[in-house]
Amino acid sequence: MALRFPRAKKSTSRRSNDAQRSFNSQEFPGAPIEQLRDDYLVAHIDGGARGNPGPAGYGVVIEDHAGRRIDQLSQFLGVQTNNYAEYSGLIAALEYARRNHFRSLKVLSDSELLVKQIKGEYKVRSAPLQELYAKARALIRELDAFAVQHIPREQNREADHLANLAMDNAMMRSRAQSPAVPAKAAGNAVRYVEGVVRGGVVELPEGTTLPEGARVTITLRR
Repeated sequence: MALRFPRAKKSTSRRSNDAQRSFNSQEFPGAPIEQLRDDYLVAHIDGGARGNPGPAGYGVVIEDHAGRRIDQLSQFLGVQTNNYAEYSGLIAALEYARRNHFRSLKVLSDSELLVKQIKGEYKVRSAPLQELYAKARALIRELDAFAVQHIPREQNREADHLANLAMDNAMMRSRAQSPAVPAKAAGNAVRYVEGVVRGGVVELPEGTTLPEGARVTITLRR
């Protein structure tokens, strides 16, 4: 369940009002103004694709300004590119802030391309990304304050884990729904089921059951 913080009272000072007008009137090609309120959210975002394009997903870790985790988001995106997944994570974070009535957001991403494009330092040349870029910019304009920062990959491991988990779970469900492959020789049918090892335990797709006494062969693959 997401935590909510009381909104900070708007200052009546001329300086505060000028900054507010400046942010809301920011032109589309420009970079967002980086001025955050005391109750801002922090979103670690990551996206990935296996094959680029390939099975893709994103992960988002939501924290308050003090670093306390509030929520986490992840979603499988089907077959997409890595950059598509990165932008999808950004949009998910922005929509979360809007949905939960937060007006200030700081985004941390290990995608230098996304960060520089949002700041206006790089152009968005990919047609599929231009639509996502426009949507992200529109959501940013709804905020009172927004900041985006590039961080090393090792500081974004939790969001990366969520993105990979979304891809793993979707691929495992897909394989579990595939017809079993019969054995070539006479006898009992052979069923192939894939799982993921976590903490030394093989996790099978949700809803998968193995009959008592079944013989299991494990093939390790990275």
